[in-house]
Amino acid sequence: MMRPGLVSVTFRQLCPEEIVRLAVENGLEAIEWGGDVHVPPGALHRANEVRSLTEEAGLQVACYGSYFRAGTSEDADATVKTASELGAPLVRIWAGSKASQGASAADYAAVESALGEIAERAARHGIRVSLEFHPNTLADTAESTLRLLGRGIAGVNWQPDPRVSHVQNLRSLQDLAPHLTNLHVFNWIREGDQTIRRPLDEAATVWREYLETAHGDRFALIEFVPGDDPGRLPAESSTLREWLA
Repeated sequence: MMRPGLVSVTFRQLCPEEIVRLAVENGLEAIEWGGDVHVPPGALHRANEVRSLTEEAGLQVACYGSYFRAGTSEDADATVKTASELGAPLVRIWAGSKASQGASAADYAAVESALGEIAERAARHGIRVSLEFHPNTLADTAESTLRLLGRGIAGVNWQPDPRVSHVQNLRSLQDLAPHLTNLHVFNWIREGDQTIRRPLDEAATVWREYLETAHGDRFALIEFVPGDDPGRLPAESSTLREWLA
């Protein structure tokens, strides 16, 4: 049931036409279009063009990967309208800009209020909302993420945190599994204070375990490859498709 796809920010240096071509050539089925470069919020004509490019190639729009941060002054309406014009069934957003550790009740209240508002707006367009499971947000642990999911939010987009162990990552995925939307797939390792991007096939054991835990009707989306090199995508896509098969 889980299907392979690509996050467009993997290749920020490429235009949407090139990203669509790469996805098709490498047997991927969907694209999460990023809101920072390829489909900026409020660029409705661009969103419609990218939707057409995607659908005409036989691909699905998996998600609008926005950078909307709940609890700030950012325009939720522009994000939702862009997701709608893109034909995205899901919009990914961020739970503020503070880590959960040490966050105050007021921090949570501000983010929760904004989450409820954008979820309500999205629902009017038939769009679900998903939190980005990410460091330095209020959705940086399973516990804090679950606290936020009662605000009309559809679920959470999970990805491993390279700062913690495989055991810790697996535990967070298990806790969040009932609420998963999609997964971001990459293999990052920590060397001192640096994060190094490595080929997916070097993480076969851990990723097979993640995918088994996350089984269901959703997309496993490749996000980032070593060196941001499009020439790496055939191998990465082949590895992911083999795991899903």
